[in-house]
Amino acid sequence: MVTAKVWVLKKHFEGFPKTSDFELKKIELPNLKDGGKWKLLLESVFLSVDPYMRPYSRRDMKEGDIMIGTQVARIVESKNPAFTVGAFVVAGSGWRTHFISDGKGLQLLPSSWPESLPKSLALGTVGMPGLTAYFGLLEICKMKPGETVLVNAAAGAVGSVVGQLAKIGGCKVVGCAGSDDKVAYLKEIGFDEAFNYKTVTSLDEALRKASPDGYDCFFDNVGGEFASIAINQMKKYGRIAICGAISQYNDSVPQKGPYVQFPMLLKELQMEAFIVSRWNNRREEGVKALLKWVVEGKVKCREKVTEGFENMPMAFIGMLKGENTGKAVVKV
Repeated sequence: MVTAKVWVLKKHFEGFPKTSDFELKKIELPNLKDGGKWKLLLESVFLSVDPYMRPYSRRDMKEGDIMIGTQVARIVESKNPAFTVGAFVVAGSGWRTHFISDGKGLQLLPSSWPESLPKSLALGTVGMPGLTAYFGLLEICKMKPGETVLVNAAAGAVGSVVGQLAKIGGCKVVGCAGSDDKVAYLKEIGFDEAFNYKTVTSLDEALRKASPDGYDCFFDNVGGEFASIAINQMKKYGRIAICGAISQYNDSVPQKGPYVQFPMLLKELQMEAFIVSRWNNRREEGVKALLKWVVEGKVKCREKVTEGFENMPMAFIGMLKGENTGKAVVKV
């Protein structure tokens, strides 16, 4: 019998999450039995912390539930011939060190995954965040060569991939981030223009200076004041992909902002929100493309790796504070 450690949501977040909102528990897992439902025993190797966990925890969880999330896990024991012992999968089994599974929903890492490539990238650039950038740009922004793409939270797990894919697609890319080190990273990975939104005297002027002609595509991870200002600098027939609204996730009182109808009407803009699971049937296509670009060096990856399962809450809170450049993961 295996004892799993799990993090549960002790108390729903009020404002910014606190470590006291979580509780570490132990759970005894049943043994696998021939003919039983549970065919696989897995151990988590890397776990993801992501912005979506903040709003989704309120929507989808009760206090006392195991915290939602995704991991790269190794198969320890198998009674399912489709999954061999030692194989690695991506699973959405929450904040757990070990878990049992009937095999449904588990996604094997591609057989072409190089040994030299960290398997944690299956939670980042070659996982959900990378796929979010891929399908958001292709299907929502419908970027074309020669266009100008704006992305905020550009040094994060999604934004950093958005910028690099837009460059591969022949676009000019403008990004903003919350520190000078992050701005330097954006320039290192090929952004044409980048600025620190926390230190500019005027966001409107910074956006105008970065692209005087305006923006064809806006990949919005932030919402709030940034989006309200950026929408006025879109070109006619511009497209806006709403991926996230991290500036509002921790607000106790909803923000009130300008109405968007007038600038959208004047420039005949398209704005569409999306969740990447819409393209689950094309996941293999996206993973294959992203993995190829990473192996070829066309897409660069950076991770903030926190050691130790006991540090999951700290890593999650740090990610919401913007302490990570690239993808934030926890190594068990």
